[in-house]
Amino acid sequence: MRLRAEKLVLMADLIGTVVFAIEGALTAMRAHLDLLGVMVIAFIVAMGGGVIRDLLIGDTPPSAIRDWRYPALTFAAGFITFIFSSAVLALPPLAYTVLDAAGLALFAVAGVQKALLHGIRPFIAVLLGTVTGTGGGVVRDVLLARVPLVLYADIYATAAFLAGALVVSLRRCGVPDTISAISGGVACFVLRLLAVHYGWHLPRATL
Repeated sequence: MRLRAEKLVLMADLIGTVVFAIEGALTAMRAHLDLLGVMVIAFIVAMGGGVIRDLLIGDTPPSAIRDWRYPALTFAAGFITFIFSSAVLALPPLAYTVLDAAGLALFAVAGVQKALLHGIRPFIAVLLGTVTGTGGGVVRDVLLARVPLVLYADIYATAAFLAGALVVSLRRCGVPDTISAISGGVACFVLRLLAVHYGWHLPRATL
């Protein structure tokens, strides 16, 4: 059972790494960075959240450093995105939103699952799933001198948090890990897209 859960976490982590590396490269190219800047931002977006999670749960060195597949996939995805920049940048905004939502869902689920595997309490595991999904984007935005997207975007970190909560709840009800993870990921993905489409957001202070 634990081996199956670890494989599930690894699969979600690796796929999420590729997705967020592409998303990070896209953001860097839109900011008119050179090849080195694109690769750095791709690496940070793809690895940042997972590294923060691993450090917090004591899984050191972090998987992104210990396992060669993470940096290899990150740099490959970032470089390919850069090479085909003309075609990639011509994609409609919806494609960018879908890519980002997919990465958020994958990392949120991988984060909460890995935290649970390391014996972290459910609520904290949900928080770590949220950090996994949003951490890289926060570092990216700080480097690009922008207000982090997670602080103002329509239902962004909230979608990751609710996905983690759903995963934990389903597991406690005896639902298999794979089904719980897929359900949480789909919920996060769909909620994020609906929030963008309808402009949903949390209450904001009126000044």
